[in-house]
Amino acid sequence: MSEPDLHALADELLPVFYEDLKRIGRRERRRVGAGETMQTTALVNEAYLKLRTMKGWADDRHFLAAAALAMRHALVNHAKAEVAQKRGAGAVHVSLTQAGDLGVDTDEGLVALSEAIDELAQESPRAARVVECRYFAGYSEPETARVLDISERTVRREWTMARAWLYRRLSVSG
Repeated sequence: MSEPDLHALADELLPVFYEDLKRIGRRERRRVGAGETMQTTALVNEAYLKLRTMKGWADDRHFLAAAALAMRHALVNHAKAEVAQKRGAGAVHVSLTQAGDLGVDTDEGLVALSEAIDELAQESPRAARVVECRYFAGYSEPETARVLDISERTVRREWTMARAWLYRRLSVSG
């Protein structure tokens, strides 16, 4: 698919999923503590700009998976910028024990989580994609299964394994 075709497809799909992306963006912005420093519209716009240049998606399922990744990158870049502005940052505190959720309470924690997901992707790319969908896009198990074209049972198994792996990894580095 040529670059103009990608732009056209992104331009076509954005209005269809805009409200969903804003809802997801609001929830994820609050969850990672972006608060007033990053508005939902800015998050969705950054994700959209990234989607316009991404290759490898051709339908709504792939668009939504790409949106999850784009939101992850936007939130992590925002957190890195916030961390860079701070001096003498303390230890990273990441809690992975919340019911079915990865809780990050600092910008440093979000950056550490992102780096750990990159490491996880080396061992298990599918598990890393499940984390991106479940955590960064806030998709449910059925939504994640649909977006990644895998069964809900596989989503549950990968999510459980990924959370345990990330907990171990972040406990060692934190």
